[in-house]
Amino acid sequence: MVGIVRILARHDALWPLDPVAERAPAMRAARAIVRRLWGRPGRQGRPGERLADALTALGPTYVKLGQALSVRADLVGEAVAQDLSRLQDRLDPFPFAEARRAIEAELGGPLERFYDDFEAVPVAAASIAQVHFARLKPDPDRGEKEGAEVAVKVLRPDIERRFARDIALFHWLATLVERMVPSLRRLKPVAVVDTFRRWIETEMDLRLEGAAASELRENCEDDEGFHVVRVDWERTGQRVLTIERLHGCRIDDLAALKAGGHDVKEILRRSATVFFLQVFRDGFFHADMHPGNMFVAPDGTLCPVDFGIMGRVDRRTRFFLADILVGFLNRDYRRVADTHFEFGVVPPSKSRDEFMQALRAIGEPLLDKPLAEISIARLLSHLFRTTERFEMETQPDLLLLQKTMLVAEGVGRKLDPEVNMWLLARPMIEDWVIANRGPEARVIDGVRETVGALERLPATLRRAEETLERLARDGARTPRESGGSVGRAGGATLWLPAIFAVLVLLLLVEMM
Repeated sequence: MVGIVRILARHDALWPLDPVAERAPAMRAARAIVRRLWGRPGRQGRPGERLADALTALGPTYVKLGQALSVRADLVGEAVAQDLSRLQDRLDPFPFAEARRAIEAELGGPLERFYDDFEAVPVAAASIAQVHFARLKPDPDRGEKEGAEVAVKVLRPDIERRFARDIALFHWLATLVERMVPSLRRLKPVAVVDTFRRWIETEMDLRLEGAAASELRENCEDDEGFHVVRVDWERTGQRVLTIERLHGCRIDDLAALKAGGHDVKEILRRSATVFFLQVFRDGFFHADMHPGNMFVAPDGTLCPVDFGIMGRVDRRTRFFLADILVGFLNRDYRRVADTHFEFGVVPPSKSRDEFMQALRAIGEPLLDKPLAEISIARLLSHLFRTTERFEMETQPDLLLLQKTMLVAEGVGRKLDPEVNMWLLARPMIEDWVIANRGPEARVIDGVRETVGALERLPATLRRAEETLERLARDGARTPRESGGSVGRAGGATLWLPAIFAVLVLLLLVEMM
């Protein structure tokens, strides 16, 4: 803990501790001592930049924490969130001998049994894993002289223990903040750490990343101009992931795109379409879409990589998101306000008119900009920052989505500053709303719910019958055991109202 505080002080990045220090005299005194011993006041850079530098110096877990906090503009502020979003998850590679040991232990045999031409020097090294290129062993039965090209991702040695130690410290600090600064409980710092822990646990089981890639591939298999890599499950385990190797250039490499004869506007249009389909059609999207995770193949196909962080939005949340986006784009602030109240995001005790006024204050400055400069991600960010005034609950899934949109916007503007990728997707969003929120869709949803309830009815009746038999047995036994004079008929008569009530209740629950 002392080492963490010392590095924060050296980078003049102690300000995140200020809310706690202001509430506790002992913490204020400790902060003053730390600044006197190790502080370097006046260090160059914005607060977010200084914090990013400090987190980089602290190591891999803290870089990951900074990236997670970059999603939480409501917690750290928009300027700091933007600075943290630039944190690069790059580390020095670990030795090939350790990668070999990990692969052989995971796959249960010598490396040469599974791969040919395994490149000892990794092509990428991050905080959790590094990636090597290789070839599969050729299959003589298929007449193969060379095996398929693959990329092999290998976890860092002992990474689980190191992350577990650091996350335990984060959890303790978050608990301390909630206890000492009640005003920050609304931001759920403990829940933030728990979400971060789940992200890390998912990233440290490469089988889960493979499953995410497989699910995304299945969802998007028929989408034109978009390709998700195949997973080689025979050579994949908890600490090793083998996928097909991609060829192409990064989506933000304009020089390479132009040299390859690609239509940048078409790439941008396809990016917007794919993102829309992932979010609204499937409710499952790639949530780490920085430029290094999206490649353009020689034929123009978009090819994502690195599926460690994925986002999910359920059907109800998709309705909420579509309604507020369409409402804002049409400057229908009444509709946006009504949507928040209908979905229970804003408590009914709050003034709908005041909330609508706040929405107008958010929308007008942003929507008055030229079309190419309108930032839907920034609009959502401002919207989420109204949480404190109107007691809105933090929406982690939407925060992750907003962060992903912000990164995608940056890439889109680099590809073509004159085009707004979200306005390209606007007709699709509006069509989706009509198809899924219009009168016909409501009728279809009602029919589906009724059919589902009818399908569950036999099981409900069986449970009701079992309940009736159990209650009847208990009712018939109780009078005799208590020495009463009520016979079987009298006991059954006493239990009939209760039995009927239970039956009706079970049926109503199933029909809801």
